Amino acid sequence: MRTYGQYCSVARALDVVGDRWTLLIVRELLLQGSCRFTDLKRGLPGIAPNLLSTRLKELEEVGLITRRDAPPPVATVLYTLSEDGLALKPVLKALGLWGLRFMSEERPGDAFRAEWLAYAPEWFTSDAEPSGPPAVIQLIADGESAVIELRDGEVHTRLGRAADPELVLEGPPRAVLGLLSGLIDLERAEQIGLSAAGRTDLLARLRPAA
Repeated sequence: MRTYGQYCSVARALDVVGDRWTLLIVRELLLQGSCRFTDLKRGLPGIAPNLLSTRLKELEEVGLITRRDAPPPVATVLYTLSEDGLALKPVLKALGLWGLRFMSEERPGDAFRAEWLAYAPEWFTSDAEPSGPPAVIQLIADGESAVIELRDGEVHTRLGRAADPELVLEGPPRAVLGLLSGLIDLERAEQIGLSAAGRTDLLARLRPAA
């Protein structure tokens, strides 16, 4: 394993997770749970199969993931985060929250997946009206769909479509995620392509994380 050779916890952490793609592999295992190599590859557009194999082997060697053979008829290897790997969740949340400041523009060629649309509200917002009634918001961006459910004082998200949402937000990822994260307001989001249909007052319940 490459090392910075420093007796410092930041350096030691980067010895383990500082290589390119490593934290994104952890992100996918946090979002997907136990999954196959092909599931990981699908969630990591742009990674070469041999590099993914190398990173998975390295993560297994340092104890951040485990692998096990799935029972028949699946008959494939499943990768899962270990306890030490799961402990990276607040680190990923903090890093993602910090990274929001760089999300003001979409770069040509950037990939976008429904899983990323779904986890952002759950990780980066809270319900400003925890005693409020349940509410459902449909998100649609670049053809990808996710649902926000406000209930029990918490923000829950899932992939897919809602049967009868109170609010539908549809537009480019920059507009949808920018609005949800508090980077832009509704007026600006609409200027860059957002369509908001229904109870826009529900947006006031989505409080960006501090």
